[in-house]
Amino acid sequence: MGRAFEYRRAAKEKRWDKMSKVFPKLGKLITIAAKESGPDPEMNAKLRNAIQNAKAENMPKENIEAAIKRASGKDADTMVEVVYEGKGPHGVLVVVECATDNTTRTVANVKSYFNKSGGSFVPMGSLEFMFSRKAVFEFKMGNGMNVEDLELELIDAGLEEIELHEESAFAYADYTNFGALHEALEEKGIEIIKANLQRFPNTPVAFGEDQLVDIEKLLDKIEEDDDVQAVYTNIG
Repeated sequence: MGRAFEYRRAAKEKRWDKMSKVFPKLGKLITIAAKESGPDPEMNAKLRNAIQNAKAENMPKENIEAAIKRASGKDADTMVEVVYEGKGPHGVLVVVECATDNTTRTVANVKSYFNKSGGSFVPMGSLEFMFSRKAVFEFKMGNGMNVEDLELELIDAGLEEIELHEESAFAYADYTNFGALHEALEEKGIEIIKANLQRFPNTPVAFGEDQLVDIEKLLDKIEEDDDVQAVYTNIG
């Protein structure tokens, strides 16, 4: 993943810290997961994972419980996950993942962000081949844990690679192996901090500093939207 990973991580953390509504965003994913497969995290892997990620962001227990409870309310009936694609300043490719109870509102808002930045929407699915969807797990490397040995032990679960970053390790697999790798890590007693699906550009593109300033303005605007869950680009 290399430098592109570092850029995405640093950029996302910078923008994430600016969001004042991070808990409602996480709460939407919890509500959707509970609505799909029930309110019991022991019986609902997607909900269990959503709760795990919320706890990693220090979301209070009462907020998590409220989000689960909302799944049985009428407001949850229209909550859906949608993906929009577009081209931003300097031709940057952008994929926007949303969770919303009003797709008309969401598509209008996201489209306006692209238009105001000089960009535009592209037909849904147009950028699918430009990105690879990966299962990403963040966890702590325990004392005496050897990365090479761990990689060999997890290959059968679909592991592609493990990267070390400061105090955390990141394991990557194809998105279809999310469940298998999650189970394998848990079986080995490895405490998972976060686990989710992310998109990585197949052909990362380098942009100049001035270009990145324009691009970041668009990304900041998009991620401030209450309905937006994640934004991915082909920045390399």
